[in-house]
Amino acid sequence: MKLIHCADLHLDARMEASLPREKAWERRQEVTRTFTRMVETAEDQGVEAILLCGDLFDAKTISARARNCVLDAVKNHPGICFYYLQGNHDQNTFLADLQTMPDNLRTFREEWTVYQQGELCIAGAELSEKTQDGIFGRLTLDPERINLVMLHGTAAEYGTGEQAGAFSLRALQNKNIDYLALGHIHSYREGRLDDRGVWCYSGCLEGRGFDECGEKGYVLLEIKDGRISRKFVPFAFRTCREIPVDITGLLTQEEIRKKTLETLSPVPEKDLVKVVLTGEVSPEAEKDSSWLEKWLEDSWYFVKVQDRTSLAVHPEDYQYDISLKGEFVRMVLASSMEQEEKEQVLRMGIRALAGED
Repeated sequence: MKLIHCADLHLDARMEASLPREKAWERRQEVTRTFTRMVETAEDQGVEAILLCGDLFDAKTISARARNCVLDAVKNHPGICFYYLQGNHDQNTFLADLQTMPDNLRTFREEWTVYQQGELCIAGAELSEKTQDGIFGRLTLDPERINLVMLHGTAAEYGTGEQAGAFSLRALQNKNIDYLALGHIHSYREGRLDDRGVWCYSGCLEGRGFDECGEKGYVLLEIKDGRISRKFVPFAFRTCREIPVDITGLLTQEEIRKKTLETLSPVPEKDLVKVVLTGEVSPEAEKDSSWLEKWLEDSWYFVKVQDRTSLAVHPEDYQYDISLKGEFVRMVLASSMEQEEKEQVLRMGIRALAGED
């Protein structure tokens, strides 16, 4: 028996905070298409169940396009059981107006709901501020069956345990769980739950911004000879990447551009790239992040440049410099300004003294 564990699709997420409007709209369609591709792949590979571990949608308001896309995917693949557990972003509007629930769609409540599918037992509960105390103590699973538990929230290893939806993995130990399918953390994570079982965050299907960099996808589960095996499957259409580029010692924009292109050469053109300039640079260096973005924007789907360089100005170098430049540098370095402000003033001032501004 094969299953897919996925979570945090955030269909219909606006994404306009991190992308221009046109690309944000395009990415919304791509994320939805990645979901349908996953379902099509599941059918091709003989997958019998898809576990949707929360945050299928991004907000209370759901577009008809996204809602119908999911419903059509469920209805058009009757051989796959879809187990849908709501997350903190889901608002119960997806199924609210349905006249008839699809036969192959299973849902959960704020108390334990348990389903049987073949030799597998699937249990889940939707955690929220209303979750009753002692809910984990009320989970009872047959030790003779293969048991899979679905939750959406922050395990103790990844949070303070104080926010809604937070829980301790310790509370789920020795409960006869073979696989704990989790949602809420947007990167793939896994570990031992106890001597019997494992826990796993599948991560999201597509990165929506540079806070979700790296490979994204789903977990393919296979039950054979009474055991569950798992494999992370990268599946995103585009990948968000943060790439550091050390420009120490470079002086001209052309040198910086060439070094950046050389560093980015292995990155696929369809990806989203955040270039982070690092290293120590001279105040005389030609360094313009906006200029660099313009040069790179036609080579990748989306490019953002962030400057994290530091200024190569050291007090000892100007200790005995009697020029106007030396006096200016000493005065700025001795001021009470923040380091970032000092670097900006030094860069502008030294260029002005050199007649560039």
